[in-house]
Amino acid sequence: MHVVIVGSGIAGLTAAIRASTHHDVTLVTKGALADAATSHAQGGVAVALGADDSAALHAADTQIAAAGSADARAVDVLCTDGPARVRDLLALGVPFDRTDDPGSLDRHGDDLARGREAAHGRWRVVHAAGDATGAAIERTLIAALHRRHVTILERTCLTDLVLRDGAVVGVDVLDLLGEPRRIEADAVVLASGGAGHLYRETTNPLVATGDGAAAAWRAGAVLADLEYVQFHPTRLAVPGGGLVSEAVRGEGAVLRDARGHRFMRAVHPDAELAPRDVVARGIAAAIRDHGAVFLDAGGLDAAFLVGRFPGLTRATLAAGFDWTREGVPVAPAAHYSMGGVATDAEGRTSLPGLSAVGEVACTGVHGANRLASNSLLEGLVFAVRAADALGAPRPGRLRLRGDATVPVTTVTDLPEPVRASRPVGGDHGRTGGPDRLPEPADVRRVLQSVMTERVGLLRDAAGLAFARRELAALTVEAPTTVRGHEDRALLDLARLVARAAEARTESRGAHARTDHPHTDPDAPASLAWARALTPASNPVTAPVLAPVPEEAIA
Repeated sequence: MHVVIVGSGIAGLTAAIRASTHHDVTLVTKGALADAATSHAQGGVAVALGADDSAALHAADTQIAAAGSADARAVDVLCTDGPARVRDLLALGVPFDRTDDPGSLDRHGDDLARGREAAHGRWRVVHAAGDATGAAIERTLIAALHRRHVTILERTCLTDLVLRDGAVVGVDVLDLLGEPRRIEADAVVLASGGAGHLYRETTNPLVATGDGAAAAWRAGAVLADLEYVQFHPTRLAVPGGGLVSEAVRGEGAVLRDARGHRFMRAVHPDAELAPRDVVARGIAAAIRDHGAVFLDAGGLDAAFLVGRFPGLTRATLAAGFDWTREGVPVAPAAHYSMGGVATDAEGRTSLPGLSAVGEVACTGVHGANRLASNSLLEGLVFAVRAADALGAPRPGRLRLRGDATVPVTTVTDLPEPVRASRPVGGDHGRTGGPDRLPEPADVRRVLQSVMTERVGLLRDAAGLAFARRELAALTVEAPTTVRGHEDRALLDLARLVARAAEARTESRGAHARTDHPHTDPDAPASLAWARALTPASNPVTAPVLAPVPEEAIA
C-alpha cells in the first residue's frame, strides 16, 4: 500500500515512521524537513506522568480550557494514550530535561522535569533543552525517519488532492523545480499544519498557510470549528518578535500594564495562568487602555531564568531587553487553529482515502480553546492511531467532529475556489484602473488586514459582514507558483473562517463576539461545513509522477 503523508512536523513524522513498518511511504513537505511549526514549540508536551496526576485530571483541565465544548471521546483518547506516546519519544532518544529532586519522580520512577502552564491543575508539561522542546523532538524524529525506508520529497508543495469516484487517490504538487506533478497513492495523510498567516501577527513559521485544509475543502471534505482561532497571549511585541512561552508565567512571571499594575488578577481568579483566550483578551484590553503590556520575570532568580529559558533569553537580549532586570513588551498573536478537517479518533475524514492529523485536523479534542502544550501531544497520539488504521476497512458510519451534534452545512454562497492550472503563456497581469482588484502581490496583505481587524481576537456582526464582502471581492489568479498556491489557500480559508464566525452568534472560548458576549447554552459546540462538488471540481492538472530520482530518497 502506497501512503503519501503531507507535512513534516510531529504529526507527519510520527505517522511516517509508524506507517513505514507496514506500508510504502512518501513524505512530502513544502520546506525542509525541520521547517514545521513543531521546531518552534517552546513549552513542551502536556502528559499525565506524575504520581499526583492522572489521565482523568488532564482530561478535566482540557475540557475546562475548551469552554466545555471539546469532544469527550477525543479528549479521553488524548489523555489516556498520551503517556505511552511520550515514552515512545523517550525510547527514540528525545532528551527531555531531568530533575534532581527525588520527590519529583513520576509513577514509573523516571526523573523527568515537569513545568506548569496556564489552565493546568498539575505540573505536567515535560520539556527539553529548557525552552526548545519542539526542536529537540523534531531533530529526534527526523533522525528516526532517516533510519526507515521512506521516500522524502522536500520543498514540494501540495496544491490539490486528486479525486476519483469520490475517493482521494493522490496529490498534485509543485516539485523542487516548481513543476506541477501528480503522486498517486492508496491513501493520503494530511499533516500540513495550521494557517497562522491568515493574520498580520502570528507565532507561526512561514510555511503555515493552510494548504492542507484548503485542499481538503476544495475536494469536498467536511471541515469543522473554523471560527475557533487561538491567539497566544504573549508574542514579543517588537518587529519580527516570536513566541514567549507560557511556561515563563508558569514559573512565576507576571503581566503588568504600562502603569506597572498587575491587571490579570482583576480579570480571572487564576490571573496569568487563566486559559489562553482569557489572558489574550485581558492583555489586548490593557494595551487598548494603557498603551502596552510587559511580561515581568524579575521575581525569578536570574540564574534560574537564564538556565530554564536559554532560547528566550537570547531572543529578548537580541531585541534589546535584559529580562532578568526589566519587563519585555508582549501582545497577542494568531497561534493555533482549533478547527480544520473533521476526523474521527483514527484520523479518518469524510473522504475515503484521506486522513488528517495534527493542527490541520479537527478531532474536537481542543473544543473552543486549546489547553497549553496539548498540541504536540495531539500530533503524537492521533498520528499513531491514524497510521495504525491505514488499510483497515472503513466503517460504514464515521463519528466525525461535528456530525454527532449538528448537521453539516453545505456551502453554496461563497465564491468558488480558484483552480490551479498549468502556465499557458500570454499576459496574465491585470489592467489598471480606479476600480481594479488588488494585484496578486497585494492579496495577502489585504487579506491579513481584513482578518486581523474584523475576524481577530474580538468580533462583531458589522465587522464580520464587512470581512465577508471584502474577502469575496479578492481574487487570486490561477496559481503557478508556491506563493500563488499559498495565497489561494489563505483566501479559501479566510472566507470560511469569517463565515463560521458570523454564524456563531455567541461567545465561546477563543471566539469572542462583542455584540454577543455570553455563551448560549443551546448553541451547538461545533459547526461543520462542506462545499457542493461539481464534475469539474477536481480537473486533471498535472502528469503522473515520474520515478523518484535517487537523490530524493532518504
